[in-house]
Amino acid sequence: MIVTRLATLGHPQRLAIFRLLMRRYPDALPAGEIGAVLDLKPSTLSAYLGALAQAGLVSQSRAGTSLLYRIEIESVRATFDYLLLECCRGRPEICSSPTLPSSRTPEPMTGRKFNVLFICSGNSARSILAETILRDLAGERFTAYSAGTKPFSELNPFALKVLRDKEHDIAPLRAKHVSEFTGPEAPRMDFVFTVCNQAANEECPAWEGQPISGHWGMPDPVKVEGTEAEKALAFQQTYGALRRRIEAFAALPLAALDRIALQSAVDDIGRSQ
Repeated sequence: MIVTRLATLGHPQRLAIFRLLMRRYPDALPAGEIGAVLDLKPSTLSAYLGALAQAGLVSQSRAGTSLLYRIEIESVRATFDYLLLECCRGRPEICSSPTLPSSRTPEPMTGRKFNVLFICSGNSARSILAETILRDLAGERFTAYSAGTKPFSELNPFALKVLRDKEHDIAPLRAKHVSEFTGPEAPRMDFVFTVCNQAANEECPAWEGQPISGHWGMPDPVKVEGTEAEKALAFQQTYGALRRRIEAFAALPLAALDRIALQSAVDDIGRSQ
């Protein structure tokens, strides 16, 4: 089975699907979203997903009329274990590079202020709201940042109005590209959250320090059509959903949780409604 899995991942487009689903784990993605992200025809996508499922790398479920696909994480772990134990003889030092961020020991989650980065595509609404909420809710424990994979030049006026109405300080806010947080002088992140599916589906940089990552995707209020009142309501609802998640995050006993438990807690918050 290991040979079959490796052979299946040897195809570039099947590997692209696998990498996308790994980035979105533990989420299950509709086939249509996978096809749209990777620009694959339905028939081609179906064949590739079938091969990945037959190799035990992904599983399929149904929600209404949609087929959802998710990484089979235990099979993936077994494959990695085989490579490490059999091929590297249980010696991770000969199979990893000291120059890779993943090979460096993360800082302990105790006795310091934590850096948190919220990412969406435009960095004009959802990530800006999240940055501001965390800064004002728990700024003594967290330093909040936000960025976009393709940031707009201006912040969304509805988002700014919501923040003003909630008496947040909007003076520090500006749209930023994720590249600002990847150089040698950039702050090392402890947590990285994507708050839109588009950003979560893109390949972001390998973050220094092995931050805890999570996907807190929610609908884009910028895309809501209708009256001014209906658009404003969409931003109010997005603000409320983000605030509930950030309140739950800020309440986590960080010092008492190991990385596995903390990652699980972050994932649970992302799945909450």
